Amino acid sequence: MSRSERLFDLLHVLRRHRQPVSGRVLADEIGVSLRTLYRDIATLQAQGATIEGEAGVGYVLRPGFLLPPLMFPPEEIEALVLGSRWVAGRADGPLAEAALSALARIGAVLPAELRAEMEASALFVAPGAPIPADSIDPALLRKAIRTERKLSLAYLDAAGTASERIVWPFALAFFDQVRLLIGWCELRGAFRSFRTDRISRADVLDARYPTRRAELIRQWKLAKQAAAAERPEPC
Repeated sequence: MSRSERLFDLLHVLRRHRQPVSGRVLADEIGVSLRTLYRDIATLQAQGATIEGEAGVGYVLRPGFLLPPLMFPPEEIEALVLGSRWVAGRADGPLAEAALSALARIGAVLPAELRAEMEASALFVAPGAPIPADSIDPALLRKAIRTERKLSLAYLDAAGTASERIVWPFALAFFDQVRLLIGWCELRGAFRSFRTDRISRADVLDARYPTRRAELIRQWKLAKQAAAAERPEPC
């Protein structure tokens, strides 16, 4: 086990214990000597972790410490690389650039051996079919979702019928060939999905929608589960 993985595991063990835990218990869970444990705790404290306690008394990790990227184990580095490569190849321009930028930031603070593993990652995303171009800026949709604002949309459905919608947007779904904006449609009085390439105009309104985004997502999931339960079982 590398030192970065060991520190990562120590943080996870400390987070599991809400009360002070002895150095011996921590050392046994991590599989190291007490001397190594004390050095690792000092390292984490130097990196900003608020670990209170002392040898012979016990240790507790106070909330608020964010795990720095250099603490990611190799498997998580591979997941980040693969996910960033998918976003870079399948998302819209600004989001693709953000994925590559985030990956570069992570690589800049990784230890040399992990940075080499990241750069030499053998996990690739196969090219897919071309995604229909959006006529509106997808960043605008993401902004409306983040700020919980209503959207005024001009939309063209699969039959070619145009309509004006007021939507409470709460999610974007990314598929290999399409992207969907998911929200509550005031016109239909129900949850609806809108292909982003069929949105010809989108304006973020000043009005916030009356329900928090997390609650809308919860209600949407319940509605999907109820609809699935009503479908007849296949013969």
